Amino acid sequence: GQYRAALEENDLGIASEVRMLAEASELGLLTIGFCFNLPEARRNEVLSKLAQGVDDLSISRSTLDWGIEMPNDPEHRVYVWIDALSNYITALGFPAVGDADDGARMKYWPANVQLIGKDILWFHTVYWPCMLMALDVELPQTVFAHGWWTSEGKKMSKSLGNFISREVIAELCEEYSRDVFRYFVLREVPFGLDGDFSREALKRRYNAELANDVGNLLSRTVNMVERYFDGVVPAPAEQALTGQEAEFMADPLTRLQDGAEEIMAGCQFSEYVRAALDLVTAANRYIDTTEPFKLAKDPAQRDRVGTILYTCAETVRIVLSALAPIMPEKTEAGLKQLGLAGADPRPLHEVFRWGGLAPGTQVAKAGPLFPRKQ
Repeated sequence: GQYRAALEENDLGIASEVRMLAEASELGLLTIGFCFNLPEARRNEVLSKLAQGVDDLSISRSTLDWGIEMPNDPEHRVYVWIDALSNYITALGFPAVGDADDGARMKYWPANVQLIGKDILWFHTVYWPCMLMALDVELPQTVFAHGWWTSEGKKMSKSLGNFISREVIAELCEEYSRDVFRYFVLREVPFGLDGDFSREALKRRYNAELANDVGNLLSRTVNMVERYFDGVVPAPAEQALTGQEAEFMADPLTRLQDGAEEIMAGCQFSEYVRAALDLVTAANRYIDTTEPFKLAKDPAQRDRVGTILYTCAETVRIVLSALAPIMPEKTEAGLKQLGLAGADPRPLHEVFRWGGLAPGTQVAKAGPLFPRKQ
């Protein structure tokens, strides 16, 4: 309210407001309440354009015979972007008019992430915040501009007939599952950048990361628990990661624990998946080095084998829990093989705390979570 009053008192228009927004962004004053826009390259585009100077914006047009009439001048129509941007909050009942409106839907505003196409970035990061601040309405916490996809290395077009249509997506989901398709589009390209979609890339990433790495770690862990401990998760010698377990698992686990929530909040989905996969890679190397399948032949090594297999099972729990927001159905099926009901609803930093899998849990061996594609 004080901000708006200061603008009105000093007869400052949108140009001054935009300049103040840009200066505040440069000083880092908007990074908490309003992340000017992500990714960083998009933010720089806007700031560069702002540096060239901005004129005041007319909110009406007199050259159109369509659109919403200005209430004070029927010869003018509301500028389309004023109309369009307003829908984000008018659809939620703003402003409250009449007794029938209880304002309940305004609980959905401000948005924590407002996702837009990069071609309409200017309107959402310049016009939109100015409109909201003039109305004394809270800003979205983040405006994130996504990139475009090409198809098999070429721009999608009707003449080429290479659109990734709804029917194509449905076909891919039938072949791989909805979870895998979602995993691929979030993993293949850093979110916000342009990327290329190809069936070969989908199959290659599916086989390498999901079938060979995640699925294989789950399968070999459950199989060894079944074989050497009658399907019951053994207790480790130490609850904390120590010795050889810490040597392999501590660093990737710490990176995931410390960075996951910030990475997800920044919409860095590919980076988030990579952090989970680093843990998978470490666990597979850990198994190859410790060779529990050989140690199990010696009864005197039973406790050592138990520690190794608990470490593997707990790692699988954390990895599947990390991937649950992206692949909810597949990870639920995987967690059930570990004897767990499904995804843990707690915050990530609690879910990733080491020791969440209780010794004595009965595993449930099943088929491959990610059968390899030929």
